[in-house]
Amino acid sequence: MTQNLFDGTAEQMNELLSCIEKHKGEKGALIPVLHEAQGIYGYLPVEVQTVIAEGLNIPLSEVYGVATFYSQFTLLPKGKHQISVCLGTACYVKGSDKVLEAIERELHISCGECTPDRMFSIDSCRCVGACGLAPVMIIDGEVYGRLTPADIKGILDKHLHD
Repeated sequence: MTQNLFDGTAEQMNELLSCIEKHKGEKGALIPVLHEAQGIYGYLPVEVQTVIAEGLNIPLSEVYGVATFYSQFTLLPKGKHQISVCLGTACYVKGSDKVLEAIERELHISCGECTPDRMFSIDSCRCVGACGLAPVMIIDGEVYGRLTPADIKGILDKHLHD
């Protein structure tokens, strides 16, 4: 279950409105505004998309369509600690699906979601180029290899205190 975690500040809203004003009337303004908005908020919740649509005088469906078409945009918040589990062939054959399930159980969220306290978010990827260490996950750029589901709690606990 994805929860609405939007909690933007007045300062962020002012920054967003300035960004929209700066690009208003430019051809192709939507993508630069989306990039800047994601930089301000870390993701593009519907509340931000609505402000962008109204500010650029375009339909919300167009904003949503562009935000969901390009992979660099995300509609969900990311955690302080971003976890990516490799589900590429070598990792999958060695049990990365079980590692992912263990992470989901431990954090009580599903792949693609963020914990309510925004400490952790989980995503999957196809290959990180560390097939010899399969199965692999990455947390905040640090690679963990030769994982088993039993390893997960200790690794996550280590990051809770960062």
